[in-house]
Amino acid sequence: MRALRKEAPGATVELLVPDFAGNVDALRCVVDAAPDILAHNVETVPRLYPRVRKGAEYDRSLDLFRRAAAMRPSLVLKSGIMVGFGETEGEVIAVLRKLFAAGCRSITMGQYLPPSRDHLPLYEYVSPERFDLLAGAARAIGFDRVLSGPLVRSSYYPSPG
Repeated sequence: MRALRKEAPGATVELLVPDFAGNVDALRCVVDAAPDILAHNVETVPRLYPRVRKGAEYDRSLDLFRRAAAMRPSLVLKSGIMVGFGETEGEVIAVLRKLFAAGCRSITMGQYLPPSRDHLPLYEYVSPERFDLLAGAARAIGFDRVLSGPLVRSSYYPSPG
């Protein structure tokens, strides 16, 4: 981060991080480096974690957001969700509420597309209308930045403005 800030002082820096297996010191190191945006993708709803995010823990991801928000309240926190795994709208909206309560204010929602035959199969293609419904729900919850659509990926809207 120091080298990047020195070489490109006007650049907006977004860091996409793992959950650090709950290691608070690792999170503190990243937050203290002062990125403009700290991103951690929850990817899916809790019910599907064992299938979609083996080894990850939904509550640990929420803890990461709560801790980062407490460490640096001005830090923009961002997450991403993929749909098309068989989740319900209600489940996605519940995740949005939990993320917001944990301090996340920026969200991306996109269509899961299996990158190879070795990955999880696609359960369903989600309609543009459903993406619009989810975007409206996120805005109603209070998210500042929302991008929701079939081709949206977590790297959308990298700047805080």
